[in-house]
Amino acid sequence: MTWLSSIAGIEELEDASWDDELVSLLEQRAPETSARPIRFSTPTFKEYSSSELQGCGKNSFPAFSITAGACALNCDHCQAKILEPMIPATSPDMLDQKVRDLIMLQDLQGFLLSGGSNRRNEIKYEKYYPIIEGLKRDFPDLKIAIHSALLDERRAKMMESAGVDTAMMDVIGAQETIRDVYHLERSVDDFEQTLAALCSTTMEVVPHIVIGLHYGRIVGEANALDIVSRHPIHSLVLVVIMPFYAKPGTFATPETSDVGRIFLEARERLPDRQVLLGCARPPGMHKRVTDAYAVMAGLDGIAFPADGAVAVADAINRSYHQEHACCSIKIGASAGKKLVASCAA
Repeated sequence: MTWLSSIAGIEELEDASWDDELVSLLEQRAPETSARPIRFSTPTFKEYSSSELQGCGKNSFPAFSITAGACALNCDHCQAKILEPMIPATSPDMLDQKVRDLIMLQDLQGFLLSGGSNRRNEIKYEKYYPIIEGLKRDFPDLKIAIHSALLDERRAKMMESAGVDTAMMDVIGAQETIRDVYHLERSVDDFEQTLAALCSTTMEVVPHIVIGLHYGRIVGEANALDIVSRHPIHSLVLVVIMPFYAKPGTFATPETSDVGRIFLEARERLPDRQVLLGCARPPGMHKRVTDAYAVMAGLDGIAFPADGAVAVADAINRSYHQEHACCSIKIGASAGKKLVASCAA
């Protein structure tokens, strides 16, 4: 039975439209990809429910923003809305108290530290590093991930010295996207130099590529893949532009087939690295088809998987497990065909 025939019987995908040629290409690659287990990540910085996986109502891996909802760039694709679900931590003491409370009360295992950028796409974390050092000293197993924004090697080393485990950044491959979408006077080289600076440390470096970032068009994605393939990254996170964050009428929604082909290209370009599908992507049937392509392409993880994703994994014989953590950082779940990790007690 072909993959097209197998997924046609999945109830959650019965109204889906497929790119038959793409599905055939993905099936041809199955000997290289299907043996890879897939991780379904359900971090607790937003509510999640699925017909196939159980969410977790506890803050086992929350996201904090050091600027609350403020961002000086106010990029066309985001307009700072991605910061809204995060927990405000606008002073070092506030972060320290909230993290320690969550460790004591809700068995926090780790957290993501983020924030809005300044006009140069930089986030000033320096005053938070003593807090991170103290938390790592008192709780050595606590996992800390951070959105680095743009920086140089000196600041990357400071981040490393503080005890950050995982550093994340967006890689943009088109100068016109940096200028028009981000309203930013920085170069593609600045993004690659930041990636190089992070990779000069011992942190796990997890770049992100936003598919369709140029108003829903596929413009710089191939060059962004070129950039990440040149550096010793830990893993790559792919996300898909979400037009409802943007001003009405400014962004188109990328075709799922275009997204799926980038999944395939990323898997081929980074065969020995983890390639993950992150939180952001359009909802509804678009998300269900996108997630199905991610499973079929051999991606190693999906954040907040859509209904039908587990059924696709079953249909093509991919083992899977669930973690209540950011997809960019692994904190010890159990693997298995149908076993899902439970919430921390």
